[in-house]
Amino acid sequence: MSIQAVLFDLDDTLLWDDRSVLEAFEMVCESAADRLGVDARELEAAVRKEARALYESYETFPFTQMIGINPYEALWGNFTEGEHEQFRKLNELAPGYRKEAWTRALHVLGVDDEQAGAELGELFHQTRRKLPYVYEETYRVLDELKGKVKLLLLTNGSPDLQKEKLAMVPLMAPYFDHIMISGQFGQGKPAEAIFHHAMELLNINADEGLMVGDKLTTDILGSNRVGMKNVWINRRGLANDSDIRPTFQIKHLEELHDIIHSFAE
Repeated sequence: MSIQAVLFDLDDTLLWDDRSVLEAFEMVCESAADRLGVDARELEAAVRKEARALYESYETFPFTQMIGINPYEALWGNFTEGEHEQFRKLNELAPGYRKEAWTRALHVLGVDDEQAGAELGELFHQTRRKLPYVYEETYRVLDELKGKVKLLLLTNGSPDLQKEKLAMVPLMAPYFDHIMISGQFGQGKPAEAIFHHAMELLNINADEGLMVGDKLTTDILGSNRVGMKNVWINRRGLANDSDIRPTFQIKHLEELHDIIHSFAE
């Protein structure tokens, strides 16, 4: 059966989010190195570790896991949208979380300076917003697919944060017939419900869809659960040590052309 719709993940599938985060950390840590005399790389390692530990200590952590909001997103995102009460708690926690994560990281390096921690937290909050990156092939692939199949963007995350990411790259959203954000739906990938809702919006059966994403544990597992074919975009050539098996594996989005064409033959 031919493919009637392609469902795309956003972060690190169409948007190069890892690069944005890495460059933001590097810029802020280099600023701290110049000002405070710390080692930039050691500070980056420390803040990543401290941010994750602090993030996991909050009562909101199970919810953020379910929706799909990672600790580095919380270092720069706001949580003003979303109906669930947990978004209100995240919004309250966010400013203190940013300050505390950087303050703890500085402490690890022997610098006890809450003011500096607060300033670095705010600097990261601002810097990440200036660094949107789209993979060089993204628009070419979307141009090729637009009008030939239905397109749906299926992304985990908080509504305001994912909308902000899309606003940074205004050419992207118009390609899609539908945009689904887990924080609006109430569950994130790999929950079967979010895939079923996507299929309802697209008016397709599972065997008429193709999920494309970079995460085995969300994009591939979730689509497997509903019987939808999928493509794992594995740009870094990571080993798959899990029992999650994608239908296809590619290193470059433009490899989708041959996969989709094969179903039309």
